[in-house]
Amino acid sequence: MSTETKKYNLPVEGMTCASCVARVEKALSKTNGIENVSVNFANEKVSFEIGENVDLDTAKKAVEKYGYKLKTEILKGEKIEDSLNEQIDENYNKLKNDLIFSIIFTLPIFMISMFREFDWFSSIWFLNDDYTNKVLLILTTPVIFISGKRFYKVFWLNLKHFSFEMNSLVAIGTGAAYGYSLILTLFPNLLRVSTDLPHVYFETAAVIIVLITMGKLLESRSKRKTGSAIQKLFELKPKEVTIITDLKEKRIKIGLLKIGDIVVIKPGDKIPADGIIRTGMSVVDESMLTGESAPVEKKIGSKIIGGTMNKNGSFNFEITALGDNSVLGQIIKLVQEAQGSKAPIQKLADKVSSLFVPLVIIIAFVTFIGWMFYADANNFNIALINFVAILIIACPCALGLATPTAIMVGTGIGAQHGILIKNGESLEMAHKIDTIVLDKTGTITVGIPTVTDIITNGIHERELLSIVASVERKSEHPIAAAIIDHSNKLKLDHAEPEEFKSFTGLGVSAAVNGKKVLIGNINQMKQNNINVNELFLEYENLSEQGKTTIFCTINGQLKGLIAVEDPIKSTSSEAIKKMKKSGLDVFMLTGDNSKTAEAIAKRIGIDNYFAEVMPDQKMEKVKELQRQGRKVAMVGDGINDSPALMTADLGIAMGTGTDIAMESSDITLIKGDLNSVVAAIELSEKTIRTIKQNLFWAFIYNIIGIPLAAFGFLNPMIGALAMSFSSVSVITNSLRLKKVKIG
Repeated sequence: MSTETKKYNLPVEGMTCASCVARVEKALSKTNGIENVSVNFANEKVSFEIGENVDLDTAKKAVEKYGYKLKTEILKGEKIEDSLNEQIDENYNKLKNDLIFSIIFTLPIFMISMFREFDWFSSIWFLNDDYTNKVLLILTTPVIFISGKRFYKVFWLNLKHFSFEMNSLVAIGTGAAYGYSLILTLFPNLLRVSTDLPHVYFETAAVIIVLITMGKLLESRSKRKTGSAIQKLFELKPKEVTIITDLKEKRIKIGLLKIGDIVVIKPGDKIPADGIIRTGMSVVDESMLTGESAPVEKKIGSKIIGGTMNKNGSFNFEITALGDNSVLGQIIKLVQEAQGSKAPIQKLADKVSSLFVPLVIIIAFVTFIGWMFYADANNFNIALINFVAILIIACPCALGLATPTAIMVGTGIGAQHGILIKNGESLEMAHKIDTIVLDKTGTITVGIPTVTDIITNGIHERELLSIVASVERKSEHPIAAAIIDHSNKLKLDHAEPEEFKSFTGLGVSAAVNGKKVLIGNINQMKQNNINVNELFLEYENLSEQGKTTIFCTINGQLKGLIAVEDPIKSTSSEAIKKMKKSGLDVFMLTGDNSKTAEAIAKRIGIDNYFAEVMPDQKMEKVKELQRQGRKVAMVGDGINDSPALMTADLGIAMGTGTDIAMESSDITLIKGDLNSVVAAIELSEKTIRTIKQNLFWAFIYNIIGIPLAAFGFLNPMIGALAMSFSSVSVITNSLRLKKVKIG
């Protein structure tokens, strides 16, 4: 297989239970060139990767062999999400039409079958038993072969491969009841054991088809609700936009937008894509993406995000990103991938589901044979009814829906709260975390340092700042940016530095106007044998205030200190208090010296911290905690946090940080608020609790229902009703997650 792979996430038509999931996964996985196959029964989609040399039609044919259809045609459409919604609606409407059709025929079947046992009905009914059975046969046949066609079609295709799933159970059960009744009606003498005509089971076959179709209809409607979060994200974009072309305004569909187009935004308009304002100004409501309720002021040069809502002003902006490359597109893609993933807890359900249907069929046949040999005049009738009851009461659907529906709802709620969860595994891991490591800069703090103090030693303050800023112009460190910004505000001149060198975690050096300048922390001074005694008391005092202080030397002589402070986020202390209250051990990671780290930790209520940590040491600190048997979550926002994020059991990136940090993480917090860390863990706990509830009810339903049917305590029609509502109950329980409050 080529190293170049392409990932697809496509709908699969025809899946009805958890066994179908295993079958589709097996069909694709054993096809050469197709890897990383994962099927989600809740949204009826499959994700997989194929190499350059593999045709998508190969995947389509592999699935079709088992009676399923891979919907590759949506890739040709203008908008995949529109095609998906059309497919959902089409399936729902088919089920609805089949249900109405079957009810029209089943009502008279049920009424005739029920009333024929009463004497008063016999006195008004003009047909004898033989002709009545023929009428029931005529009415039942359309229900079986038109409304019930979906079950028999898939059953036949699977039978060719000696595989079985929910359709097999329905087809065998209703087929046995219908077939027996058909033979009894057309050839009564074959099965007659007395002068009485044996009982027919047309009403059983027809009612089962009606009830299971009804269950599938309710299931289809409920499934759509589990994916409503994705739909809401799609709805953030307008259908049409106004652009400027040839100096005139023109209304076009959003799908026709291109990079570089100038879009006109008026009060109340939804912003269609990411871009930069070229003319005008306004305030924009970004709460639907960031969760921040206060509108944000926008002016010429400001970046705007697609999916946000313009409030008062008007402006024109140039499009810089569309589709998957936009912020909203990335969010939708991440949520879709998460909803299509599996949590480790699902492995048990998958293993049971793969054996479930064959085991049920074996139990049904053993039951049939057992009742056949039971000493009773009606042993065949009883054996048949119990055989059908077992097949109908068994429900692999509930097992298949237990985990993915909860994950879909959970990840959807997370997205609405600005918590983007990469996959089901990350969602499950979050509730197991017992230790949280917080990077200081940009996570606990705002991440935008400002100069607070300048202390000089034999040099004018402005001269020192001008020289230091000249050197820092070559650096990309946040402290350098703070010094340059402060220098610019004072309108100081800057020289071009020469021989610039950067020392990771220590500082920088350069030559400015022939003077050798060294700037850095206390360790940098020690390594270069710089005497810092003259300003050491001032240094300690600033450090105790929680400020980051750098030493400035010229030609080997200490000439001053510059203190920089990165403001602590207003929400950090509150969030850390919540973490500790929930039993989590909280650690802070910082490159600051011990005194500065201690001062900051004390201000925000953290008892444990690692100070003077070099960027490449962050990962080792995480490993150190893991070696103690801890489940560690790392929270950071910078490029140098990426190795630690990947090493931790759970990597959490602040969305206000870098793309690399976000790609390395398991969870991304759009708001960049530590309260979202608490919310993510709470969401994980509640989602996993829901999954366990779903699995319990799915297992207990089958554990109780199958023996009841085997011992003759369950009518097949009651079984069909129970089976239909078992799946709906699992989805409904998952939908309860929408009402929980997090954070």
